[in-house]
Amino acid sequence: MNWYLEVLTKYAVFTGRARRTEYWMFFLFNLIITFVLYFIEGLAGGPGVLGALYSLAVLIPAIAVGIRRLHDTNRSGWWLLIGFIPFIGAIVLLVFFVQDSQPGENEYGPNPKAVVA
Repeated sequence: MNWYLEVLTKYAVFTGRARRTEYWMFFLFNLIITFVLYFIEGLAGGPGVLGALYSLAVLIPAIAVGIRRLHDTNRSGWWLLIGFIPFIGAIVLLVFFVQDSQPGENEYGPNPKAVVA
């Protein structure tokens, strides 16, 4: 839960680097919360507005953590735009997001693993 809250506190921070754990825990919590909101609203017979509003609220933090994750692999945040290419773009981003951090410091800042350790 701390990883999720850390991303929300860095609401629109597009600089620096994000570890794999930070990115994937944020992704997991978003998936769970969105599913629960849609499920609850579906049981109540609602149109699914709660899940959509939540997804809209966390859109900027999700983009920011994605950019910081790309920075951690020594890639520009502009690579996030490759996700607009159907199917292929999602696969390329998935490969980038599961790669390990670049060891040492890069142009985007110090390695977050080294800072924590």
